[in-house]
Amino acid sequence: MRLIQFENAQGQRQVGIVDGDRVQVVRDSRSTRELALAAIRRQHSLRDEIGRRGSEPGPDYAALLRNGQVLPPLDHEDPAHCLISGTGLTHLGSASTRDKMHQQPNQAEAEAGMTDTMRIFKWGLEGGKPAAGQVGAQPEWFYKGDGSIVVRPGADFPVPPFAEDAGEEPELTGLYVIGDDGQPYRLGYALGNEFSDHVMERRNYLYLAHSKLRFCAYGPELRVGELPRNLVGRSRILRDGQILWEKEFLSGEDNMCHSLANLEFHHFKYAQFLRPGDVHVHYFGTATLSFADGVKAHPGDRFQISLDAFGAPLENGIGESPRPLDIGQVRAL
Repeated sequence: MRLIQFENAQGQRQVGIVDGDRVQVVRDSRSTRELALAAIRRQHSLRDEIGRRGSEPGPDYAALLRNGQVLPPLDHEDPAHCLISGTGLTHLGSASTRDKMHQQPNQAEAEAGMTDTMRIFKWGLEGGKPAAGQVGAQPEWFYKGDGSIVVRPGADFPVPPFAEDAGEEPELTGLYVIGDDGQPYRLGYALGNEFSDHVMERRNYLYLAHSKLRFCAYGPELRVGELPRNLVGRSRILRDGQILWEKEFLSGEDNMCHSLANLEFHHFKYAQFLRPGDVHVHYFGTATLSFADGVKAHPGDRFQISLDAFGAPLENGIGESPRPLDIGQVRAL
């Protein structure tokens, strides 16, 4: 089952089941978060809750995407209660991509940065997939933002004027809701474009936190259920309607050095992430970047991330954001 959230012709929010070229509208549902909380309270699955409510024929799916009516497949009405985060160096091959990205003219700096990258990656290889019930190696973790930095499928990523790069990161995301008892529940998975500033990160790996504070996207569809172990997708950059860059990307646990259970444990072990009703969107990492191949995207380019098991591709462009504060604009009270 694959779900979307969308705005109908009257601008009202609805939840839909992707059914070929059409969307089946879930009755009496305004959000996947509300659906999930109802399922949790009734102690049954998301599928069961949808089956209980029933559905009816809805609009043409392609038209919704074309008209920009499709929303992220899970969100929160208060963006401050939606946490966007991620883990890096989780995929086989991700360490070599990171090292290539961090190459510096100064060999001493390059070796120092490479040492920390390879050390964390090695820990993942050795202990990222522990036996059931055991705690595995802790991955790299980063904060991306709250729900206010999410753009809907098809929309442009605002790029601040201080940014040095506007680069895609094709990833899978886990989508979660925290139940009334503080228990995290995974609704399923979605395609994601984590979108980062790789030039800033390359200057010094301690700038990773700064490089991640950018807009992002996920969707358009939420795949309910377990994740296939081996997934092969395509990441593309389009310029003037033509393919500028294209590459295969791999995901699923067969292509990762961490298990999903281990990544989830090391995120939700923090008590502050277990606030009832909150939404969490977690990026699981990638080993494929156009930046590592020397490609520089710019405004007007379009990103396209596709994976057959997730339905329609995730597409976004590059735009501009409002001017940030000038130096000295912070006022004392």
